[in-house]
Amino acid sequence: MDLHYLTVILLGIVEGLTEFLPVSSTGHLILASELLGYDASTWAMFNVVIQLGAILAVVVLYWRTFWAVAMGLLRREPVSWRFLRNLVVAFIPAAVIGLALHDYIEILLGAPQVVAWALIAGGVAILLIERMVKQDLFHGIADIPLVRVIGIGFIQCLAMVPGVSRSGATIMGALTLGVERRTAAEFSFFLAIPTMLGATALELIKKGDRITSAAVGWDSIALGFVVSFLVAIVVIKAFVGLVSKHGFAPFAWYRIIAGASALVWLAMR
Repeated sequence: MDLHYLTVILLGIVEGLTEFLPVSSTGHLILASELLGYDASTWAMFNVVIQLGAILAVVVLYWRTFWAVAMGLLRREPVSWRFLRNLVVAFIPAAVIGLALHDYIEILLGAPQVVAWALIAGGVAILLIERMVKQDLFHGIADIPLVRVIGIGFIQCLAMVPGVSRSGATIMGALTLGVERRTAAEFSFFLAIPTMLGATALELIKKGDRITSAAVGWDSIALGFVVSFLVAIVVIKAFVGLVSKHGFAPFAWYRIIAGASALVWLAMR
């Protein structure tokens, strides 16, 4: 197989594996670009668009939830409106801050050392939060009070630093604000939909002319999308069961080891 398509498949696997785990998909894609030696800026659009494959996995796996919410909205059921309200409100901080700081975020995307340190710091933070958090006050997305939803939305913005992890920031933020583990994980999944759709739309507006470049043609994007989707289906199913039983400590230790290894490798190049 052509080396180009092997790279496409590998990046699709990395995206599908890491988008919903608290380990930072963007950080892994940046480190992959350094490891494989390709031009990360040329593949920036590809990396954003294949995230939609992982997002589609959430829609497919949770279609019954979304259908129930949609029917509830039509029937004006309060629980469905609170579900929708919480997703929209949690999304707003990322939309506003992401748009305002887009150019600065672009600079950080070219800094693999930032990713490595963020992986380590995030791992330590997860271990500390796991030890400190004991309360499970809210067991449904619609049950989370508005003020805490706003807090989760702002905490999600920490993930604009590559390596922090959008899902990790959202889940840990929810846990510190009293949300039960499974609900925190699922809220992170659902919140990824508007967040990543918004990020992709912004990239298309700013860099749409690059989408047909030789490195990232439509065939490459389609293949990466499909691979990301299939891998994410498997990961989401396994992740919810794992964190319900064992918590997030395994991902914390992975982050610390991966970040430290990346720092050593970057220093030795």
